[in-house]
Amino acid sequence: MSRIGATFERLRLRRRPAFIPFIVAGDPDLHTTARVVEMLVDAGADLIELGVPFSDPVADGPTNQRAYQRALAAGTRLTDVLTLVGELRRRMDIPVVLLSYYNPILQFGPASFCVEAVRRGVDGVVVPDLPSDEADELLAPARQCGLDTIFLLAPTSTDERIRLVAERCTGFVYCVSLTGITGMRDRLSGDLPDLVARIRARTRLPICVGFGVSTPEQAREVGAVADGVIVGSAIVALLERSDGPARARELAASLRRALDGPPGGKAAP
Repeated sequence: MSRIGATFERLRLRRRPAFIPFIVAGDPDLHTTARVVEMLVDAGADLIELGVPFSDPVADGPTNQRAYQRALAAGTRLTDVLTLVGELRRRMDIPVVLLSYYNPILQFGPASFCVEAVRRGVDGVVVPDLPSDEADELLAPARQCGLDTIFLLAPTSTDERIRLVAERCTGFVYCVSLTGITGMRDRLSGDLPDLVARIRARTRLPICVGFGVSTPEQAREVGAVADGVIVGSAIVALLERSDGPARARELAASLRRALDGPPGGKAAP
């Protein structure tokens, strides 16, 4: 069982939704990223999602786009992110998932990327601009190396698309809570429980919800129907501040408490 699979199994037995914070690696520099990751783990993160800086992050909103630009300006590249994960892996054992657009992986070489990612301690990869039915070049080496491949489903996904993505996902399924780009929202879609139920009917993999989740109340709402909650922009926005790391830790701790405390815990199946 992969490190991601083992983590979700442990959480399932404890009836605890996963808390998955997202930050951009290298924002504003790699040293700060390492420090923030350790703070997030200390605050209760179950998995860490690291964004690989990219110049045209089409699925991301303005907050994350600014973070990617800061990271690129600092000179952060995919190889630096892999090195960072290798260094973090010496000090922590929770799963690390990279979110990367496909161009950096293609430039690196999909097979070489999978080998190096696993060697450095990466557990899974999310590629927002790579449809699952066009991902054979990545899927084959990923399966060979044991790197989980996590694809996205959205409210617009048809049942046929859900079936296909479910077949090609490993680790967990990434459920996008809304139609559009990442970013904080005042409220979540009322259709989210139905979307999660449609996906759950077609896979036994854990389902994690991201895009738009930013407050403890929203995290609790999502945690009641999903197996994991991904929070990105709200944390990334805090990292723009001079006291960002400490603020991000406070928010992470409050999200963790919201997911753990009654009535937030998801009932076991």
